Amino acid sequence: MRKVSILGATGSIGQNTIDLIKRASGEYDVVALTGARNIKQLAEDARDLHADLAVTADPLLLDDLRDALAGSGIDAAAGSEALVEAGARDADWVMSAIVGAAGLAPGLEALKQGASLALANKESMVCAGALVKATATQHQARVLPVDSEHSAVFQGLIGEDMKAVERIIITASGGAFRDWPMEKLAGATPAQAATHPNWDMGKRITIDSASMFNKALEVIETREFFEVDPSIIEVLVHPQSMIHALVGFNDGALMAHVGPPDMRHAIGFALHWPERRKLPVERLDLAALSQLTFRAPDEIRWPALRLAREVMEAGGHSGAVFNAAKERALDHFIAQKIGFMQMAEVVEEVLTRLSAQSGLTNAEMTLDSVLEMDHLARKCADEIIAGM
Repeated sequence: MRKVSILGATGSIGQNTIDLIKRASGEYDVVALTGARNIKQLAEDARDLHADLAVTADPLLLDDLRDALAGSGIDAAAGSEALVEAGARDADWVMSAIVGAAGLAPGLEALKQGASLALANKESMVCAGALVKATATQHQARVLPVDSEHSAVFQGLIGEDMKAVERIIITASGGAFRDWPMEKLAGATPAQAATHPNWDMGKRITIDSASMFNKALEVIETREFFEVDPSIIEVLVHPQSMIHALVGFNDGALMAHVGPPDMRHAIGFALHWPERRKLPVERLDLAALSQLTFRAPDEIRWPALRLAREVMEAGGHSGAVFNAAKERALDHFIAQKIGFMQMAEVVEEVLTRLSAQSGLTNAEMTLDSVLEMDHLARKCADEIIAGM
């Protein structure tokens, strides 16, 4: 029986992972589940899966979690240190689905135990890709991609020689505003941005899809995961969200991964890897689908893509700055303190200021240095927004 933990169990990725584990009765021993503020869901899943440990990220909710687990024999804990401890528990396979930079430290702890880390937390690779890969190598662990695009690339590269790869194309739905006139974007509301035409995702990642910050992170993640030159990474807007990525080879061939917009495919592939098992996802009827369309992204509409290129060129801790500034800009947009298009303005200004002051491309990358840069970038973003 494989021992598994799910970090970020109450989010959409975590819930889809739990769905697959429940369908495979008797195959998995659930070690730890973590969540944020949805204590009812966290406790219910911990009971259903007979987890050893349940952790809430919010220390103020520890008593609520203990009450919800009373009589179950399941340990309850709370706070950032407890999240790290959950990642350090002995497990064969760990889903890393905590949103944001908070997922980095628990994921690193899982790798130190030699676990296979199914990485849905793209911020870990964006902020500290070199550190994540070095930790995995040192402890003979493996990092498996769970973002649908990177899972698609990973699958397209199986058995292939990386020297023959000349293009990697990741697709983007375009989010809620892909067909809006440019003049309307400045007035877009958080509620409008949080409605996705294809995917069922959490609020923050859905808004990131509308701004293309999610895709910008994925561009950087592609560079880190597959160690390719940034110049070969392309983005295409594909409204149907059926082709998740394509790999182009030096003979002109393109290998496309086609599937429904259902995260259980990428999660299931990582869960069962290196096997490919039957999954409860829709089987596509291509004749009924009729057509697949594509268009080049407009970087005026989506400046996050341009910023991602600049981050990859700068290297070092630029990814940590980019992600932290994005997270704070998103916080302020959700709070309706800045406009939709101002998020990119904030991120660009943070990158400009900290690049000039902190030697981002030179500092040695450690967990402490990444967290320090994350702190500085958030503080800088708040200062910029306060002055707007």
